[in-house]
Amino acid sequence: MSDQTMEAQVQDVLDKLRPFLLRDGGDCELVDVEDGIVKLRLLGACGSCPSSTITLKAGIERALLEEVPGVVEVEQVF
Repeated sequence: MSDQTMEAQVQDVLDKLRPFLLRDGGDCELVDVEDGIVKLRLLGACGSCPSSTITLKAGIERALLEEVPGVVEVEQVF
């Protein structure tokens, strides 16, 4: 699968998760998808929240691993 196709699928999953992030005053931005690694920037309250790593790994990464074939990891970029 091409990175562009994967990027579109990742964006679809993020759009489904976005209302939960917005509810808590945060958001996320897709920075890049390369070799199955999704790079995200957490915004708003999510950027400074002590639980942001849990949100990123247990929430966003788990959803992406389940729904987008080829995703191997999610990394936070600043």
